[in-house]
Amino acid sequence: QGTDERFIHTGPVAGCSGSPVYIDGRMAGALAFGWLFSKDALYGVTPIKEILKVSDERKSEAVNFAFDYSSPINFTKIYEQIRTGRSFLSDSTGLESKPQNKTFGIPAALPSPLVASGLSTEACEQLGSMVEPFGFMLVSGASGIGSGNSSTDGSKKENIPLVPGSCLALPLVSGDISMEVIGTVTEVDGDKVYAFGHSFLGYGPIDVPMATGKIHTVVSSVMHSFKFGTSVEVVGALTADESTATLGRIGAKARTIPLTIKIDRYNDADRQYDCRIVDNKFYTPRMLYVSVVSAALTRGSLPPDHAIEYKVAIGLKDAEPIVFENVSTTLGLKEVIAESIGSIALIMNNPYEKVDVESIDFDIRIVPKSIASHIWSVGLSDSKVKAGQRVDVSVVIESVLAGKKKYEFDLKIPDELAPGKYKLVVLGGYGYKGFVAKAAPYKFVPQNLETLIDAINNVLAIKKDSLYCLLILPTGGISVEKAELPDLPATKALILGSAKRTLRTQPYQHWLEKSLQIGTVVVDEETMEIVVEE
Repeated sequence: QGTDERFIHTGPVAGCSGSPVYIDGRMAGALAFGWLFSKDALYGVTPIKEILKVSDERKSEAVNFAFDYSSPINFTKIYEQIRTGRSFLSDSTGLESKPQNKTFGIPAALPSPLVASGLSTEACEQLGSMVEPFGFMLVSGASGIGSGNSSTDGSKKENIPLVPGSCLALPLVSGDISMEVIGTVTEVDGDKVYAFGHSFLGYGPIDVPMATGKIHTVVSSVMHSFKFGTSVEVVGALTADESTATLGRIGAKARTIPLTIKIDRYNDADRQYDCRIVDNKFYTPRMLYVSVVSAALTRGSLPPDHAIEYKVAIGLKDAEPIVFENVSTTLGLKEVIAESIGSIALIMNNPYEKVDVESIDFDIRIVPKSIASHIWSVGLSDSKVKAGQRVDVSVVIESVLAGKKKYEFDLKIPDELAPGKYKLVVLGGYGYKGFVAKAAPYKFVPQNLETLIDAINNVLAIKKDSLYCLLILPTGGISVEKAELPDLPATKALILGSAKRTLRTQPYQHWLEKSLQIGTVVVDEETMEIVVEE
């Protein structure tokens, strides 16, 4: 029980985790637990004996996201997993993650303040709901503080030593956008710094920047008092994270990823955010999510009718970069985030081999108009043709602001196509992606790191503002894993497709394809029939 008048006034304080506890002048442990709405200054203490057992020599590494790499990549599902906070922390027990301290009678680890500066209100709201299940309490910092390496007035950074009871900060994002976790040092032994008195994530080896910090004040609250502070100088790295404490090394250097976000918005001058973000399977996707949302919504929420043009470049060490550009309309930032951050999450959590993300660059343009459109009509020059002849397909697209516009395709019927009825489909980018995922799913299924990057690029290469015209042809041949054998004789295809074989096979789908980039997003599709006569 705390006897200091300040403790009696505030009750359990978020950010005090790791504060050293002394009995008769001897180190007993670290303050770590508390009870929600406690009227007395009661705390749970982690014994120092347990804290000093934490080691950074154990090298096991946890997998943080349970993505399905055996089925076609689905960025929508990945987006939901990142946004809702589902991870190994909940899935490993079969229970949902729940916010800390909701059970009054059971002591829970004191939440650690996550001080966020430079974030929009909407980004703060999303960040708060995202990090609460993992033991963090979002604290909104003033704009301009928490940049990591200088005091707020631009003067030389303070020389603050790491000693028992001093502030410890973990900058997850630094620069024009800042997000840093605040805790307290328990003990320092040479270059070893023990802190928190409970886990940060709790899965062992970790590599997060460790900084000295400064507490500006303690905000007293009936619900939960908390420390308000900022980092001062990065002096090392957090290297171990276990259930009883965290361990950092002074002088170690954590790996961070340079992040650039350029925003060209209709109601604001061009802005560029230069940051560095932590390199961590669990936190990089989530912190990146919040950073992009914040940068894009600094000048307010998007109007109901809007369009987003985006270019994203993800640099990878010893691997081909992932570079793509596309458009989205009336869906907010969902698609920008799902495709970019989903790609990074897949790469960082892949089960094949470790690959370092070396840079992340966003170039986003937002305009206050919808570019959604639908198919008004589809016409054929002739619905009955012979093999080898050409067919003209005219498509009229209607959008709210642009009205109707006509586009034309010229299709040549294959010379050897057998007589019969064939489907001709006109559709937009969404429909085309669904068609290819069903007809040739192997294009979006990885088997190793190289094919994972290929599968990601195959999904991202489909333009949403394109109009596609497809003539569906009979299946023939077979696909084995990613190998396409379209002209394989039926008898050999039957042998390769035997259930006794381990390689995945499926009939090979043939189709003719033409496309035009039209600058609008077609949301529907039309199917017609062509008769090939003898």
